[in-house]
Amino acid sequence: MFKLFSDWYTRKFSDPHAVTLVVILICIALFIALFSSLLMPVFVAIALAFLLDLPVNKLMNSSMSRSSATIVVVVTFLGFSLLAVLGLMPIIWKQSSNLLQEVPHMITQGQGYLLTLPEKYPDFVQVSQIESFIVMVNDNLLEWGQVALKASLNSISDIVALMVYLILVPLMVFFFLKDKTELMSSITHFLPKERRMAIKVSQEMNQQILNYIRGKVIEILIVGTSTTIAFMFLDLQYALLLGVLVGLSVLVPYVGATVVTLPVMLVALFQFGLSSEFGYVMLAYGIIQALDGNVIVPLLFSEAVNLHPVVIIIAVIFFGGLWGFWGVFFAIPLATLVKAVINAWPTIPESEDAIAAQSEKV
Repeated sequence: MFKLFSDWYTRKFSDPHAVTLVVILICIALFIALFSSLLMPVFVAIALAFLLDLPVNKLMNSSMSRSSATIVVVVTFLGFSLLAVLGLMPIIWKQSSNLLQEVPHMITQGQGYLLTLPEKYPDFVQVSQIESFIVMVNDNLLEWGQVALKASLNSISDIVALMVYLILVPLMVFFFLKDKTELMSSITHFLPKERRMAIKVSQEMNQQILNYIRGKVIEILIVGTSTTIAFMFLDLQYALLLGVLVGLSVLVPYVGATVVTLPVMLVALFQFGLSSEFGYVMLAYGIIQALDGNVIVPLLFSEAVNLHPVVIIIAVIFFGGLWGFWGVFFAIPLATLVKAVINAWPTIPESEDAIAAQSEKV
């Protein structure tokens, strides 16, 4: 038994390039775990620079210098981001404020409706049950309100940090893009020479993550835009706010859609009641979610990331169980990393003598 394990270990881990890859992955994981909160602006800048590197390279292919291409791409990105924020944020903020002001009225209306249930269905619903449920809901709302108040007070102290981030992150993105070659050359000096596998995995990961991010952006735009248009057509209040929430919910596969269903259903219910309009809203929302889950996601991510849909679901369950929300959020990139490592891992074939010895034992 020990000989069998020893032979397997020799075949899988005798390559120094494999050992280098394992050490690099462990160091990166420890670095992120220890310094993620402190260096979050740096990580955000690296992610944005990673996204914007592709258009910079395309401009460089059209005989433009890297500095000029970086300036054009960063200025264009900041311009579109500013337009999007100035165009959408006032509407979203107004709808959010109006919705928060409507919450007490919705709660009162909901409590009144619940108190009528014992009269309509005396055999199934008791007054004491409804009163206990209302008390439980009020207690939960009070707790949520205290949490929201505490978060708002804490956010005041974070405004200065946010302003610093808004200045530092674009600057770091610019220099990461402009001096990419020099920075990468400096990093490689700290790596051992036996890094063939690490380079292979990084190349595959670069392409796969680009495909994943591109697919996510397309999915957010399709789902968010179609949901907003459908809600506006059905004259649902807070259509833009709900459409943005539904679009952003795809960042967390399967879980996000489940969570965002509640506000959509409640807004439609309090606006239309149990009527045909409420049914139309939920039907349109259900169709969009069904198309997203059964058409858009398999089409974009099964091809973009080369992962089977079953593998994606297993990755969401596994990494979500390990690290909660962030495990679910990064499930597909982590599964892609595991796949890239498996594909690049070397295996020394068994010798003929070893194979013959095993066959004789059998």
